[in-house]
Amino acid sequence: MNDLFNSFMSGPDEQGRFGIFGGRFVSETLMPLILSLEEEYDRAKDDPSFWAEMEDLWTHYVGRPSPLYYAERLTQHLGGAKVYLKRDELNHTGAHKINNVLGQIILARRMGKTRIIAETGAGQHGVATATVCAKFGLKCVVYMGAHDVERQAPNVFRMRLLGAEVIPVTSGRGTLKDAMNDALRDWVTNVRDTFYCIGTVAGPHPYPAMVRDFQSIIGKEAKEQMMAAEGRLPDTIIAAIGGGSNAMGLFHPFLDDKEVRIIGVEAGGKGVNEKMEHCASLTGGRPGVLHGNRTYLLQDDDGQILEGYSISAGLDYPGIGPEHSWLHEVGRAEYVAITDAEALEAFQLCCATEGIIPALEPCHALAHVMKIVPDLPADHIICMNMCGRGDKDVQTVAKHLGFDMSDTEGRRAG
Repeated sequence: MNDLFNSFMSGPDEQGRFGIFGGRFVSETLMPLILSLEEEYDRAKDDPSFWAEMEDLWTHYVGRPSPLYYAERLTQHLGGAKVYLKRDELNHTGAHKINNVLGQIILARRMGKTRIIAETGAGQHGVATATVCAKFGLKCVVYMGAHDVERQAPNVFRMRLLGAEVIPVTSGRGTLKDAMNDALRDWVTNVRDTFYCIGTVAGPHPYPAMVRDFQSIIGKEAKEQMMAAEGRLPDTIIAAIGGGSNAMGLFHPFLDDKEVRIIGVEAGGKGVNEKMEHCASLTGGRPGVLHGNRTYLLQDDDGQILEGYSISAGLDYPGIGPEHSWLHEVGRAEYVAITDAEALEAFQLCCATEGIIPALEPCHALAHVMKIVPDLPADHIICMNMCGRGDKDVQTVAKHLGFDMSDTEGRRAG
């Protein structure tokens, strides 16, 4: 574990923010930084000028609202329930990440910070952070696991084109957890001018709630769009989960609508097994502390964090956002796991039926849609968050499907 973010702090924050989950498990060195951020966000929440700037950028820079799209051919192919896709992959930068990054970097500017650091797995959060830093003329440093640098090369190039310094992290297995650890070490070393832009609903309070609030634009739009399209709310909403920011963004505005079924889909990797060849924290983990919050984690009997696995770099994290852990325990949301093979099948089906090349992350959610739709009535409505586009993943998919991308005839390798 990282000592900076996992030192036990006494006081009310040890009780969590979502039941027993969440909280603030950090060293004394980091407490002033986190308290300063919390104070700034509390002020911003009540400041109309902050939200006016956000709305303007969401509209004219990001391209919101993202469309709610009826997947007609996919629905016909599956038979059963009606499938809608909330198309956040059409956002500027190609994913939901920029919704949150804008909010955090506006806060950073209000706090006088000139240097932004971030961690990234699939690279979409890194690209979004580099993009917004370029817009505002801020220095950007992105920590990325060395393994992810290799499998997400297009996004690494995009970040560098945008002026970011991308630092490969070789510790551990060289994935998202390790990148976050190194970003934290940087933050505490450069407290005067640096702001840490976390990409998911994890970390110490206020990060999980703050990121959720920024991402909730997804669910707010989906509710309005569904009412316009169908005259009622969906029966089921579904989203993929690594740390869980896109899912929390969709879920949160629907939490009080008890008639709406909520399903989160974790990365089942090669199958939920004792070897931990997966990243399904709720399915195969238990509560513990990592990166400043208490949540469900993949860990051994001694509490040591284990290395998870997923074909999807964006889902390759051994924990989950604490609010998801709370929703799981109180039973408001259901959580399931989808394997690599199932996600690859969903990837191909989406391309073939809708002409949409999705990221591997939402393919996990789509794979679960494929499982349940045929058994649901035709008047049942499902809304799934298409949280990322797939240009970053075509090389990975080609490799797993056995295609040689250098072969102009499109033949399988070997």
